[in-house]
Amino acid sequence: MRRFWSSIWEVVEVVLIAVITVFIIRNFLAQPFLVSGASMEPNFSNGNYLLVDELTYRFREPARGDVIVFRSPQDPKTFFIKRIIGLPGERVNIMDGKIRIFDKDGNEIKFEESYLFQGNTPGNVDIKLPADEFLVLGDNRNNSFDSRSWGPLDRQKIIGAVRVRLFPFNKAQIIKTPVY
Repeated sequence: MRRFWSSIWEVVEVVLIAVITVFIIRNFLAQPFLVSGASMEPNFSNGNYLLVDELTYRFREPARGDVIVFRSPQDPKTFFIKRIIGLPGERVNIMDGKIRIFDKDGNEIKFEESYLFQGNTPGNVDIKLPADEFLVLGDNRNNSFDSRSWGPLDRQKIIGAVRVRLFPFNKAQIIKTPVY
């Protein structure tokens, strides 16, 4: 009888350790994300299964070009995936299909978006980003509900950075931030 209870306790310990480990990883380190929609095509497609790094932004601020997952500014139960274009304190001007970014001193920041399928960005935006707010855009600029529609994204809504595409297997890869 003692051996039976010892075996049961051993199983309970293994299950408990597994549950605690999954809880810690899922809530503090990384979590899965399933892409829904075409706003990030051609780089991320509907049905892509991604791994989101929740730890990095505890040690550094999000950077231009990072692909992030965040809570919708309009509905906190909805999650979006977009790319950071404008950083806090910068002025972003979108006009005639072109994005122009100016630093805090008014100097234009040059950057090239080689990851875009098409090179223009529709819409007209001219905004000075407040502290702790970012301008985010989908890579499929003609089919993306993003900062052009609802304004800057508050830093607190960011869940983390996309680091790995796990599925489909033939497109599995580590996601790198572009160098501008």
